[in-house]
Amino acid sequence: MSYINPLILQRADPHMSKGPDGYYYFTASVPEYNRIELRRAKTIQALSECQTVDVWYPPEQGKYSSLIWAPELHYLFGQWIIYFAAAPNREIINGLFQHRMYAIGCSGHDPMKDPWEFLGQVDSQLDSFCLDATHFYHHEKHYYIWAQKDPLIEGNSNLYIALLSSPTQLASKPVMLSYPEYDWEKNGFSVNEGPAILIRNHKVILTYSASATDENYCLGMLWADENADLLIPGSWHKTNQPIFTTCNERKIFGPGHNSFVVDENGCDLLIYHARNYTDIQGDPLWDPNRHTRVQQIQYDQAGLLSLGQAC
Repeated sequence: MSYINPLILQRADPHMSKGPDGYYYFTASVPEYNRIELRRAKTIQALSECQTVDVWYPPEQGKYSSLIWAPELHYLFGQWIIYFAAAPNREIINGLFQHRMYAIGCSGHDPMKDPWEFLGQVDSQLDSFCLDATHFYHHEKHYYIWAQKDPLIEGNSNLYIALLSSPTQLASKPVMLSYPEYDWEKNGFSVNEGPAILIRNHKVILTYSASATDENYCLGMLWADENADLLIPGSWHKTNQPIFTTCNERKIFGPGHNSFVVDENGCDLLIYHARNYTDIQGDPLWDPNRHTRVQQIQYDQAGLLSLGQAC
């Protein structure tokens, strides 16, 4: 099945999922970074045209009042949950914003109409810049993966994993899985962020974004055997090259911060954002034209992702 790209304009950090009600849901960072927006449709292409609903606004001031980034909608522990990162203001301290991770919840059946409530901070046990939380359920365990700065490690963020006992409570000590070590992870900024999970071909596949959010942005990959202990760093294997990069020929620049979804025909899709130009005025963070795109996934002989360049 083919899709019209870009699928959704000016939506960065896209997260698409299929809910237990059979609908496709979509949320992302809005250019103003001032709210959490949801949209829902029966088909993926219809998400480009459907009505949006603003389900949550931050308070005017406080720890989570500014820069609402990378929301993700999940259904876990019997309720709808949206994970997101937020900061108290736009101040940069020691080269970083002051984001922490939070959650809102909806216990009703319809997340587009039923009320959402603020559930609180997800405490990662390390008080530093953190963001881009995601969730997956595997072998009857709830896992939480996110990006965070370790003051003892050079760079902006590393990837961590832990178990969850509730939507906002970790049930195990955080374990670091990856940090920026290769040159392609350190172009502009040293970054591992935006983790996403796909369980296929007897493997747990973790993609993540690396480098600055301009044309250098790209995807890397970790993977583990589906029966391995996912809380042991040695269970994971990391590719030494990016798996998804800029395509100059098609003018798709800085592909990254992806999610995965299965389409109406059962095909695996990569949902990601990218720009169609490189001449960014000022900080890329304030350029609104990271558009959401869709690409069908291919697998190599080992059962791992084979993506190449954006198309």
